[in-house]
Amino acid sequence: MNTGYRDLLAWQEAMKLAVMVYRVTSRFPREEIYGLTAQIRKAAASIPSNIAEGAARNSPREFYHFLGISAGSLAEVETQLELAARLEYAKLDPPTAQQAQKVGMLLAGLRRSCASGADSVSDKSSQMSRLR
Repeated sequence: MNTGYRDLLAWQEAMKLAVMVYRVTSRFPREEIYGLTAQIRKAAASIPSNIAEGAARNSPREFYHFLGISAGSLAEVETQLELAARLEYAKLDPPTAQQAQKVGMLLAGLRRSCASGADSVSDKSSQMSRLR
């Protein structure tokens, strides 16, 4: 089983973001359990999940594709957090917003690296680990 994705800083930080989102949404109104709560949690879990799936694929091109899906899920999470704030379900949480921004920067950097095609996925893992 390929677990090289666990070494990717983007995956590690996306996991932190998912935990933060779960904690924020635990304070949402009960009537939203099957609505916004479920939707935002699914999107948050999708970010690290797609990083992992892409890293386990056969080519940098496939990895790049899944990183794009992760980036889309991140935009979804950010939008849904703002919607929750506008609906007054929760205040905008600065640490969660900062974590989302960090994940976005890591995803963008990883996508640039992947698009260059110069490195293998395992090389990207070691490069991202060195950034810590």
